[in-house]
Amino acid sequence: MSALTFRTDPDVERALEYLTRDGKSRSEAARQAILTAERQEQRARLRAEAEALRDDPDDVRAALELATEMESYSAW
Repeated sequence: MSALTFRTDPDVERALEYLTRDGKSRSEAARQAILTAERQEQRARLRAEAEALRDDPDDVRAALELATEMESYSAW
């Protein structure tokens, strides 16, 4: 495991005080914040990709064509 050193400002100090109010260490609070930020970034990227596909007329047309084709294979 490597170490990370960074300078804080008053806003970061306030946030760390809040995140460590339950006895969590500053290191654990920082690790958790980084992991949370990563998950949020991944979700935002996936959302943007899904919206781009939703708004792509060629992709929408292909999905509709596939749905129509799949209906012909329905057992019901």
